[in-house]
Amino acid sequence: MTGEDAWQLGLGRWEAYFGLVLASTLTYVLAEDGAWPAGAVAAALLAAMVPWYLLLGRRLLGVDRSGPLPYVYVAGLVALSSGAALAAPESALVMFAACPQCYMIASWRGASVAVLLLNVVPASRFLRGPHTVGSIMSFVLWTVVSLAFSLFFGLWIERIIHQSTERRELIDQLETTRAELAGVSREAGVMAERERLAAEIHDTLAQGFTSILMLLQAAEPRISPAEPRRQVGLAIRTARENLAEARALIAAVPPAALGDASLDEAVRRLSDRLSEELDVDTECIVSGEPRRLTARSEVVLLRAAQEGLANVRKHAKATRVGVELAYGASSVCLHVRDDGTGFDPSRAGGFGLRGMRERAAQVEGTLLVRSAPGAGTEITVEVPA
Repeated sequence: MTGEDAWQLGLGRWEAYFGLVLASTLTYVLAEDGAWPAGAVAAALLAAMVPWYLLLGRRLLGVDRSGPLPYVYVAGLVALSSGAALAAPESALVMFAACPQCYMIASWRGASVAVLLLNVVPASRFLRGPHTVGSIMSFVLWTVVSLAFSLFFGLWIERIIHQSTERRELIDQLETTRAELAGVSREAGVMAERERLAAEIHDTLAQGFTSILMLLQAAEPRISPAEPRRQVGLAIRTARENLAEARALIAAVPPAALGDASLDEAVRRLSDRLSEELDVDTECIVSGEPRRLTARSEVVLLRAAQEGLANVRKHAKATRVGVELAYGASSVCLHVRDDGTGFDPSRAGGFGLRGMRERAAQVEGTLLVRSAPGAGTEITVEVPA
């Protein structure tokens, strides 16, 4: 697990050690003859260490040891241990668990002071009682050894916690760097693919539209009847607009149909051009208060209008076409309706509808298609405003 280091994973074993020492001390205290009432008081104070640890000490183990809470916990630990040692000298065994806890929760210097305080009561009880030179030497030797062990043990814990913290920070930095590199790599891949597609569009579609435009412009002056000349003019305009679209894709700029115009103006132009090309009754309605949307949302609605009208042009055989751009408070809807042949939406698997649905999903929008054979078609695209 990357979120946990070796120090954190070892805390469970430390807790087991603390529990074992505390249970052994309680058993030793209660097993002594004449344990009541002093032994019972000591046992109660020792047992109080459990909720004190669970409420405060447990969440302080091995974490940032700045602030007052670590010292509040250590002070409580010293008070409980000293009170138990005053009631029953055998309670001093709990220091084998209390001393490591001090170093694991407080700073090394603060924990060293706490360890000295933990030894005050046992030392005072010994000095007040009868003793010989041998017992004094034994007590001094034992005290020096235990304090030295505690100090070195504390330094070891301090170093382990410091190294563990550094390791965790290093892992976090490495994960952040890896995520950044993955993002850069993904962006580089997208840019490379865009450049490849731009080159393909330039070498195929743009060149083809340019050739078509040149041929139509060369043929237009030689056509005398009015209707064919009008149709050629429409073809020239269509080729010119699609050439502009191809160049816009190459340059990765907003669609040429938008340019400096508003979305409703661009949709109205598309509707008027369909009317000219097919000579059908076309109505374009803009409701609500027109306003600028995000570039992505405007592109989604414009492409949906283009695709919807293209489907009318290719398949519908309609006599009436309605386009409505409705600006609402929280969303903008585009409706494209026709009275043409219609189709079964459940069996439609064309790229056009799939592309509209995918574009709408990119801006958290929706696509709804209502149609039936012989009943016309209505396409609704809604995007958040």
